[in-house]
Amino acid sequence: MAKSNLREIGTGMVVPVVIIVAWQAVAMLGWVNPQVLPSPLAVVRKWFVYLLPLQPYAEGSWLKWAVSGELLLDSFASMYRVLLGFVIGAGLALPLGLAMGASARVYAWFNPLVQLLRPIPPIAYIPLAILWFGLGNPPAVFLIALGAFFPVLMNTIAGVRQVDGIYLRAARNLGASGSTMFLRVILPASVPYILAGVRIGIGTAFIVVIVSEMIAVNNGLGFRILEAREYFWSDKIMAGMITIGMLGLAIDVAMNRLSNYLLRWHRGLEH
Repeated sequence: MAKSNLREIGTGMVVPVVIIVAWQAVAMLGWVNPQVLPSPLAVVRKWFVYLLPLQPYAEGSWLKWAVSGELLLDSFASMYRVLLGFVIGAGLALPLGLAMGASARVYAWFNPLVQLLRPIPPIAYIPLAILWFGLGNPPAVFLIALGAFFPVLMNTIAGVRQVDGIYLRAARNLGASGSTMFLRVILPASVPYILAGVRIGIGTAFIVVIVSEMIAVNNGLGFRILEAREYFWSDKIMAGMITIGMLGLAIDVAMNRLSNYLLRWHRGLEH
């Protein structure tokens, strides 16, 4: 199993390594302006400068230390907004999705409004978010919650409505009450759909947080990328982008492991 995982990781690293080597070669040959496309080494150097809490710099004959560590603070600020917004959005979407999936009457009440609002991207709410909540964390959290709400809602509805009728008839024939059927049959059968919605929702939340930080707050990875653009620091822009990718990958891997753990009873995941 370990050898298979290592082989899979090694195979997945081939294309990125080739791209990085070609990128470095193009930069070393001077085919592109380094301000437009800095070399990978320059980006990595800037990433460490952006990351480390203490940075050395020379002043006369003495080695001084400057406090930095922006990357840790910005990453923490972005993750805080993502988690808070996602918890709010998913916390509202999950019970509504379960109710809409289980009850035709509730579905008829809410579905027209859901289908009206669902196609509107969270970015379109930015002016209203700033008008309603001002600047700072509240509008960013609102936008993130909105981005996470609909993926969780729609997948939860689909999961409940697509429970195999055989399970429902069997539970009904065994005398299961409505609450027992919901808790012991419908909810467990819809968990794979719900977890898929959670995975999509938290990915959407991470996208929205970057956009919201470019508009409404004065810290975070999105804000720092926008700030670097103002000063033409392309290496810092790419360092921030790499950080976003690493955090997004970590979140996706964690969600995948959580799904595999919770669905270990599911076919194909027993071993």
